[in-house]
Amino acid sequence: MTKWTTANIPSQSGRTAVVTGTGGIGYEDALALAGAGANVVLAGRNAKKGAEAVARIKASHPRASVRFGLLDLGDLASVARFAEQLAAEQPHLDILINNAGVMTPPERRTTSDGFELQLGTNYLGHFALTAHLMPLLKKGTNPRVITLGSVAARSGAIDFSDLQAERSYDAMKVYSQSKLACIMFAFELARRSRAAGWGIESMGAHPGISRTDLIPNQAARWSFAGLTRRMLPFLFQPASQGALPTLYAATDPNARDGAYYGPDRLGGTRGYPTQETPPPQALDSAKASQLWDVSEALVGIRFA
Repeated sequence: MTKWTTANIPSQSGRTAVVTGTGGIGYEDALALAGAGANVVLAGRNAKKGAEAVARIKASHPRASVRFGLLDLGDLASVARFAEQLAAEQPHLDILINNAGVMTPPERRTTSDGFELQLGTNYLGHFALTAHLMPLLKKGTNPRVITLGSVAARSGAIDFSDLQAERSYDAMKVYSQSKLACIMFAFELARRSRAAGWGIESMGAHPGISRTDLIPNQAARWSFAGLTRRMLPFLFQPASQGALPTLYAATDPNARDGAYYGPDRLGGTRGYPTQETPPPQALDSAKASQLWDVSEALVGIRFA
């Protein structure tokens, strides 16, 4: 996949894709998929930003089939409503990109369901969304689910004794845990799909270090992350470049079920898509199975 770019995306005509997150990587994913002919639903919680993103995509691709879908991943009722509406409008779903997220709010916050905000939005919201969309995915043609991890997941650990960071809140530690959970979910979904014959391929991907609004929007202004994003912009590759590993996983015939994709240069922080070795802790299938069971109990949905 030497220097794979959006020019290598095969035609996506007849395929329907859901992408969560209306800015940054999510926007770039939707832009590229719409340009390749897919019917794209760009999902997010801010209708104004969603409408602006759709307008920008249509300005670039006037014939694009793209619309906004209201989805708050921090609200399980919103997740259920989104999936119900999509099922009423679409006969199948071929691509699901679990991308949206929040990063390192300085103080512990919770979702409307009482989950710690980062775990609840980045991981549990997408876990529930995927479960709700399983019937549509099973009707898709070569359906794929791509769940985004992060370079931060390399230092992550799943703390089952304090999963919601109720006893101790460290913003980056909790963010790393949420992204590790996303990768473990991607791999466990692949294993369970193969075992049960669901016919759905599942992969993980990450954007390296990319220039998006994730850090400025969520991190404290004077935190290390916030300062780095503002003062050292040259460290960040464009969002369009960061989106390539996700797009490769979602569309390329050679992408492998159960694999993990990221940029190929400078320790996975920038470059073109490549298959990379995931964090060792993400390969613990016993913990991944435990996390799956805990997650089903928390969100009140069973994939079976």
